[in-house]
Amino acid sequence: MNILLIGSGGREHAIALALKRSPMLERLYIAPGNPGTARIGDNVDLNVADNAAVIDFCREAEIALVVVGPEQPLIGGLVDALETHGVLAFGPTRAAAQLEGSKGFTKDLCRDYHIPTARYARFAAPEPALRYLRENGAPIVVKADGLAAGKGVVVAQTLDEAERAVQAMFAGAFGRSGAEVVIEEFLEGEEASFFALCDGVRALPFATAQDHKRVGDGDTGPNTGGMGAYSPASVVTAEIEARVMSDIIEPTMRAMREKGAPFKGVLYAGLMLTKDGPKLIEYNCRFGDPETQAILPRLEDDLLELMLAAARGALPQARPRFSPLAALTVVLAAKNYPGTPIVGSEIHNVTSAEAVEGVAITHAGTREEGGRLLAAGGRALNVTALGESVAEAKARAYAAVDLIDWPGGFCRRDIGWREVARERSYMR
Repeated sequence: MNILLIGSGGREHAIALALKRSPMLERLYIAPGNPGTARIGDNVDLNVADNAAVIDFCREAEIALVVVGPEQPLIGGLVDALETHGVLAFGPTRAAAQLEGSKGFTKDLCRDYHIPTARYARFAAPEPALRYLRENGAPIVVKADGLAAGKGVVVAQTLDEAERAVQAMFAGAFGRSGAEVVIEEFLEGEEASFFALCDGVRALPFATAQDHKRVGDGDTGPNTGGMGAYSPASVVTAEIEARVMSDIIEPTMRAMREKGAPFKGVLYAGLMLTKDGPKLIEYNCRFGDPETQAILPRLEDDLLELMLAAARGALPQARPRFSPLAALTVVLAAKNYPGTPIVGSEIHNVTSAEAVEGVAITHAGTREEGGRLLAAGGRALNVTALGESVAEAKARAYAAVDLIDWPGGFCRRDIGWREVARERSYMR
């Protein structure tokens, strides 16, 4: 069958690589794609924000399934438009995608369905928000209600930092996404990412990972879209997974059905593992980036088959199978990211890095010009390696990173540090 994959990042390149392994695949189209996806499918110059244009292409190319990678088309109602015209899609409808599109919506849902999460309050004006901050003190978490490319969250260690975050959001730092603000209690614990495949009624545990949001080593500096990840996250034990499914995922599935917006696709729960158990930090309504790059190389089942089953409302009973190997992804970003990145610099020796055993490189913010590979966005490349342990995967990944010649880029050097420390403690 012919598949259309929407998106242009490292996540979509990783999804494309996984879909390519399916014997069910005839042709893979990626819109708009990137230089990496062009090597494994057909990039399509298509305005993915134009639902009518996407539908017309699906008819022309006889597309059997549309896989929507990023969140914006989901929140923009692409799946609704496709379903109206009889085109099957992997991803939630606009109403179901509110789980990511509005943090306030999700927090209210957690309150109404007794899903464990941080205490919170919602504000549509700065003065009440500032009063709330002064009453509660720091540390405290300030979030823009809408989408902000992973950067609309400030974990404020001081009251001054929290007040500046509130003022910036209401002043338009994140456009309409910051027109409403959610303020939450600061949760202590370790973060983890939990992914479940959903068919509107049932949810199936898929995979775990741990992302590294801060830009600098030692988890310092501002939040980013993600500077690296590893999978699986051993901190999510079988016992914790069972609690996440029973206390968080399944009540959410029930809530969305009762709201007339059953959730299909992949539900990505950002968790804080506290002394009182797992609590929901936030939901994403699609695969994470860069977690996907670390998860999908380990998948042993057919991703296309699983996506079709979810879209058709008929997930299998058995959970997907994964390799026992660990995977670790390092993000290479253009200098000045997560501020305005310095783009246009040339990246050399990617082919040499790809030749390292167990390594795959996925493209994100890159473009080709006259045979040269150039940085075209904040996060440019992802280097993923497999290994018997996270420590081995990390060593391979950084060996490949060090072969890439890109003076205009940088990366964190400590991806996976928590898991490597755990592995060392197990060996003692």
